[in-house]
Amino acid sequence: MQTFSIAVIAGDGVGQEVIPEAKRVLAAAGERFGFALEYSDFDWGSDHYFRHGRMMPEDALDRLRPHHAILLGAVGHPRIQDNITLNGLLLPIRRAFDQFANVRPAVLYQGVSSPLAGRKGGDIDMVVVRENTEGEYAQVGGFVHHSTSDEVAVQTSVFTRRGVERVIRYAFELALRPMSSSPPTCSAIF
Repeated sequence: MQTFSIAVIAGDGVGQEVIPEAKRVLAAAGERFGFALEYSDFDWGSDHYFRHGRMMPEDALDRLRPHHAILLGAVGHPRIQDNITLNGLLLPIRRAFDQFANVRPAVLYQGVSSPLAGRKGGDIDMVVVRENTEGEYAQVGGFVHHSTSDEVAVQTSVFTRRGVERVIRYAFELALRPMSSSPPTCSAIF
């Protein structure tokens, strides 16, 4: 039986609730398909920030590198600005491991009502694929007249040809696969 090493960052809030359930689902999948998982839990996130002044330790990427995958829960706290969680944890991980595609399944299950008129369980089954390291994550911009009444903020999205092509290619390859098959190989599913 093949064993995979999984780094787990439960994160904050709902992440603390979702990760244990995700582990239960993965255990059931392992039993059904004949693989095992070994977890290394890392307590990085907002609580780590409050204790140490940073979202994760300096050697975090080196500590994640030996693992086959990273299971990451929600990250964020009302008392911490989003740019701190983004630049202190999420973007360093995404960039270091080239996690370029953000893949989000959207399914309307039986018995769940939808705010969309006339839709019922089974009517919605799609996957949203978007850029995960460029675009709004390129962080090109800044301030003029910072902290004055004339302050202006500028934010620019940057999309490279390489970045756009690989996300589009990933999405099209995913769309061509039968629903029951696995997603295309990509070190970028988060």
